[in-house]
Amino acid sequence: MADFYVTTPIYYVNGAPHIGHAYTTIVADVFARHYRQRGDEVFFLTGTDEHGLKVQRAAEEQGISPQELVDTNSAKFRDLFAKLELTHDRFVRTTEADHKDAVVEMVRRMKAAGDIYLDTYAGWYSASDEAYYSEDEIEDGKAIESGSAVEWVEEKSYFFRLSKYEQPLIEWYNSQDIPVRPKARRNEIAAFVEGGLNDLSISRTTFNWGIEFPEDPEHVLYVWVDALTNYITGIGGFDEKGEPAKFWPADLHLIGKDILRFHAVYWPAFLMSAGVELPKQVFAHGWWTVDGQKMSKSRGNWVDAFELVEQYPLDLLRYFMIREIPLGSDGNFVQERIVERNNSELADNLGNLVNRTTKMMQGFLGGTVPKSVETDVEADVSLRECAAKTLTEVRDSMDKREPHHALESIMHLGNELNQYIQSTQPWKAKKEGDSERVEQILYHALEGIRWMAVLVQAFVPDAAAKILVAFGLDPVEGARLDALQWGGLPAGNTITTPDVLFEKIELDVPKPVEKEPKKKSKKKGDKKMNKDDAEGSGLIEFGDFLKVKMAVGRILSAERVDGADKLLKLSADVGEDAPRTIVAGLALAFEPEDLVNKQVAMVVNLKPAKLFGIKSEAMVLAVKDADGGLELAFFSDNIVPGTQIS
Repeated sequence: MADFYVTTPIYYVNGAPHIGHAYTTIVADVFARHYRQRGDEVFFLTGTDEHGLKVQRAAEEQGISPQELVDTNSAKFRDLFAKLELTHDRFVRTTEADHKDAVVEMVRRMKAAGDIYLDTYAGWYSASDEAYYSEDEIEDGKAIESGSAVEWVEEKSYFFRLSKYEQPLIEWYNSQDIPVRPKARRNEIAAFVEGGLNDLSISRTTFNWGIEFPEDPEHVLYVWVDALTNYITGIGGFDEKGEPAKFWPADLHLIGKDILRFHAVYWPAFLMSAGVELPKQVFAHGWWTVDGQKMSKSRGNWVDAFELVEQYPLDLLRYFMIREIPLGSDGNFVQERIVERNNSELADNLGNLVNRTTKMMQGFLGGTVPKSVETDVEADVSLRECAAKTLTEVRDSMDKREPHHALESIMHLGNELNQYIQSTQPWKAKKEGDSERVEQILYHALEGIRWMAVLVQAFVPDAAAKILVAFGLDPVEGARLDALQWGGLPAGNTITTPDVLFEKIELDVPKPVEKEPKKKSKKKGDKKMNKDDAEGSGLIEFGDFLKVKMAVGRILSAERVDGADKLLKLSADVGEDAPRTIVAGLALAFEPEDLVNKQVAMVVNLKPAKLFGIKSEAMVLAVKDADGGLELAFFSDNIVPGTQIS
């Protein structure tokens, strides 16, 4: 058993939580859950940063004390994390007594190392960023990087000898483990340090909302010595021997790229000075934009985290955020993409797979798990090999901080399981009376789903738990990665069908605003132009297109319709519990047997109609060639029946 310590930044309490706060903390939660599944002892820390000039000014404007303000705003983050069902081990606050103790100890050590001295500071300060900027970092009274207003500040200040640690920092960046990730961020921060470091002001006298500087109460500690030390406070501070408590050093400091300098320059330098081991990894993730634009309340595209949780199921929100972008990249939060991920991957792949397999189990084997038999049938062997490969890929991807790749591997296993069922056709073996083969196929399918549920647990924990419970397994003990030995699903367990794991989502497209009809022009030629306008251009609104649901369907059987030369009666799997019956005008172009097991495009939300006394429940899409014949759009076996065409 190993230890794994993951942290988020502590979030500043000057406003309500937004999508960025939710994203960082969800990603950290995914890592925490995954390493717990490995059997590691995990500590997951998050919390709020509550000191500083911004808080003091905001409290004065509201006519309340700073403590009242931070109590109110910190509670908003606690409430959000409860709604997100996060599994953090501690929510740390920088106004707590044990945090003050840890900060004072850090400063005492830095002073003992000769790295703190008193001097006068003069420079451009941004209260919004809580950062000082040099002349070349400001323009028109604002910080170029953030756009925040700056003001000239001159005051007595304690300084930290940051310049002393230029070379040790460079050596740390160049160490074999590459402690700053992704690599582009490491290169960026190394270039900054190689350009030369100035000593760092770490105290203020112009405000008093903060931790007093040891032995000099006129000064309060500036935000970064205070805030960064939370990572030691959170695990219990320093023990009686002066060592950080269990779990240090942190395995993963997960941060936004905007605070990389503080975590990859100041924090390791503070720790070097204090004689404390450095964190193993600082990982800077990207930002979320909304419809391609940076979030802004003035633009009206601000994504409130509480509204986000109300709008989408938690599993879908977690899945989308991890699946949509690599961890170090920026992402675009678009409603259509969330709906597409939900419908085509979660509902059509995982949800449909579980539903159809468990119902076949109940229909074919009475819901009782048969014994495990590792056959040498090629399809069975391939499935077992795919499951083993997926386990390896998931572990490797998480270690490489590539959770999106881990999800890709898991969903690939889902595709393979769907294709396995289609290729082995347990319904055919049942019809032929081959009960032994039915048991073999369904056990392999169930065991593959169990592996998929365990591997996806860190990402969509609610759905994974429902699957394991439906398989008669404990949702906690059954989700450990060491439970993934093929044949681990016990014979004799009763299989039930869980409630719908992922509901299909209808995209809510705003109706176009009806415009006032144009007045008729009296100019020559206008009559013809208006006639053309009335006939329309043939274009449709996006909302009209979304009303048509097209999906891939596998034709299971085909036969001619008595008395109708042009019609075939088809049975097709469109990813639902039961096949659909379709009457299609294909008899003159195709022999019935030529269509069996072909995957074609279908419209699946047409109102059913009766043709020659047969209820037709969908429509096969076809085109006429130059000679008047028909051609179909065929899809490979890599596509799961029921997958939507968009």
